[in-house]
Amino acid sequence: MTRIPLETALDELIEHKKRMGRISMRHMFSSDADRFKTFSASACDILIDYSKNRVDTDVMSSLFALARSSSVEEKRNAMWAGERINSTENRAVLHMALRYQGDKPVKFDGRDVMGDVRQVLGVIREFSENVRNGTITGSSGEKITDIVNIGIGGSDLGPAMVTRALSPFGRKDLRVHFVSNVDGADIADTLAGLNPARTLFIIASKTFTTDETMTNAASARQWLADKLGEGAVIAHFVAVSTNIAACINFGINENRIFGFWDWVGGRYSVWSSIGLPVALAIGYENFTAFLAGAAEMDRHFLETALESNLPVILALLGVWHRNVWGFSTQAILPYDQRLARFPAYLQQLDMESNGKSTQLDGSAATLGTGPIVWGEPGTNGQHAFYQLIHQGTDIIPCDFLLAANPQEDMSPHHAKLVANCFAQSQALMLGKTIDEVRAELVADGLSVEQTEQLAPHKVFPGNRPSTTLLYRQLDPATLGKLIALYEHKTFVQGVIWNINSFDQWGVELGKQLAKNLLPAVQNKTARRKAANDASTEGLLSSYRRFQEKQGK
Repeated sequence: MTRIPLETALDELIEHKKRMGRISMRHMFSSDADRFKTFSASACDILIDYSKNRVDTDVMSSLFALARSSSVEEKRNAMWAGERINSTENRAVLHMALRYQGDKPVKFDGRDVMGDVRQVLGVIREFSENVRNGTITGSSGEKITDIVNIGIGGSDLGPAMVTRALSPFGRKDLRVHFVSNVDGADIADTLAGLNPARTLFIIASKTFTTDETMTNAASARQWLADKLGEGAVIAHFVAVSTNIAACINFGINENRIFGFWDWVGGRYSVWSSIGLPVALAIGYENFTAFLAGAAEMDRHFLETALESNLPVILALLGVWHRNVWGFSTQAILPYDQRLARFPAYLQQLDMESNGKSTQLDGSAATLGTGPIVWGEPGTNGQHAFYQLIHQGTDIIPCDFLLAANPQEDMSPHHAKLVANCFAQSQALMLGKTIDEVRAELVADGLSVEQTEQLAPHKVFPGNRPSTTLLYRQLDPATLGKLIALYEHKTFVQGVIWNINSFDQWGVELGKQLAKNLLPAVQNKTARRKAANDASTEGLLSSYRRFQEKQGK
């Protein structure tokens, strides 16, 4: 199919916007008793209610046509076929193979990768089970009680988020900690109070050269060697890496190096050996349920018509908001405390994938691409930024996430949580008119003058879009489905925007400049590789003055 430029497709969508702009969502619901049924979809035990968006059947038809004209189906199939769709790095994108449950080959360059994938999974299973049952111990024979994962980016955020989300499936006698920031406070606070004889470190770095990770790894190694002796290092460190020689040189046993592949991007890697801390925390059986849940969503994405395809629907709503209505941000609002890190996880997934201004052919993007993604759990956020969401000058599309069944049996907590979640999306849709406010104030006994002074401040404009994702319970399989859902949503949007969602060149420049600046930061007499701008020079001078005052 010939690709139709997004700009061309937007002409029709902009006409839809003009029409929808004259209709309130209140009216849409009052005039259509079947609106929820028409604009909701279910699959994989997840319900998506997108009826509280300013869409109708004509809008959705045009959006699905846009997806087809953008070759979403063809690109989807090319990804699964192992084609090198990551064009700027000449790589395939096969994270779906990491959780594939079928028996058909998954090929890359003509070779089935599933043998390698399942071999690594087998090693993860053996190692995680042996740590959990006490077969693998520390150097003095003591059982491992604390695991410290040292990584950054996808090597940290994915397993950290998943481990926290699935904490009910963990064990109190096996704690998992995560260190990512090169700020020494991160590793110092983590190591404080740990027993080195009972601590296992996982160093997660594909190249084993990532600066932040290796700096933290060196500090952890020194801490352990100081406490237990140099000979203990080999019993307390494992690595997730492809650089075998560097791992061995660090002091890691070759049998404790877990590999993965260059067709796995960092932010898509929690399904691989990067997920080792997850398997250790919740057990391999639960880890496989996590993989199986994602695989179920993969099948849905690969096999379901666009009109009923959950990731496609979410993606198209995002394009509608970003490119037609001009909304530049997206709030992720889990009414599920254990998903506290899920918004941050999706920040990386979405903003590192689609935060691009260059199209696949090298030309500049002429339309907005990835939105700003942010959020916090409800109900905490209601007492913070919901003021802006409801009455601010910027409209912020919201995704609400909610489990129908909690892990805890603590009435009335969950009922109140559910009521708040449903009420927030209802309030965003309905708003409150000036007449409704006046009637309430008068009923409360305010005078006419008081009512007129206060009423404008209590008006809610409404017509603010939100989508609610309702699922049975937050368990390993469901979390796998949710992550895969948003992975595929991000991919679909990248296809429509004609960008490469799988590189991340934008993280490189700051790293390069940091290396150039480090000698000047460490030593004021160091020779500069290049002249700095006046601001940077001023900051370096001020930094030294503050250090001198501290006696350094």
